[in-house]
Amino acid sequence: MKKIKYIVYPVFALLLLFFVFGFIVRWPSYSIKTNGKLYVFNKKSEDITVFDLAKGREITTIPVAIESHGAAKLLGKNKLVIANYNTKKYKHKKILIFNIDSNKVEKTISFSEGVSGLEGIVSLPIANKVGVVSAISNEFLVINTQTETIEQRIPTKQKGSHFFVIHPKLPIAYISNRESGSVSVVNLITNQLVKNISCGKGAIGIDCTPDGSEIWVTNRDDNSISIINTSKNEVSQTLKTGKQPISLKFSREGKYCLVANLKDGTISVFDQKSKKVIVNRSIHGKQTAMERALYHTPWPVNIVMHPNGLYAFISNSNANNIQILDMHSFDFVSEIQTGEVPEAMVLIE
Repeated sequence: MKKIKYIVYPVFALLLLFFVFGFIVRWPSYSIKTNGKLYVFNKKSEDITVFDLAKGREITTIPVAIESHGAAKLLGKNKLVIANYNTKKYKHKKILIFNIDSNKVEKTISFSEGVSGLEGIVSLPIANKVGVVSAISNEFLVINTQTETIEQRIPTKQKGSHFFVIHPKLPIAYISNRESGSVSVVNLITNQLVKNISCGKGAIGIDCTPDGSEIWVTNRDDNSISIINTSKNEVSQTLKTGKQPISLKFSREGKYCLVANLKDGTISVFDQKSKKVIVNRSIHGKQTAMERALYHTPWPVNIVMHPNGLYAFISNSNANNIQILDMHSFDFVSEIQTGEVPEAMVLIE
């Protein structure tokens, strides 16, 4: 019996030490100081994490009881618009208006049965208006948040319409269609579909260069990026990526494009002009046996750039944190703990 104790106690002590060490190592460490507040929308815990980037602390967590895949700040307002994806649990077809001064939901706008699966949402350059994509009805919607009405419904004539981006100089929206593997071009003046451009399988993440010359689209199932020439509305080049590229984002000046490779747990940094990968950065969790023991498998799903151009914020959905990438060294320099399964983010200075 004594021999068993001599074996069991040390083993138990070592295991306890390992778990304590792992807890300390894994706990997100925020070490930078920059301006603004980060709003993180957590799908599984159904809440919003509000984090003060200057003070380096969480301000509050607000329950919202929806599964959100997208959010945006209203033009000239102190309000965020939050889209509900419409899960089995929440059958409501609605968007929420969130006041960033009071940190409260101040309005709920509900829609008919024909509107659901709300994915991409972007504030339009018109007061009180947002563009939203319905992944179920495959439409681009123009919603007036003041009158609480859908002013335009433009079918993409594709399947799995997902996210979109607006041309920085022209009234044109580009919508990624995951199931059809395409991008829809929509004229926001005539409210008409201009063209559907074939890309790769699983077209999902999308962004536009700051000068408006190119649209980059991640093809999740092809492990590639399609580059669209906006003057011709044609694919001009295809680039290889890591496994399951889920989203991408250009740096503020447009020199670099960051790509989140979900399956690899990496961020690839592309040079926009040369179209070549400068560096691949791995998020903790997959590289060594120790990492696999200490961390959750990393799943980078979304990227937001700080307006000052110094940092990129990457939602690591499986590990429930935000990874912060330094845009000069391209190293991960900080973390923010969130709720469960963070995805959409809004950063306000």
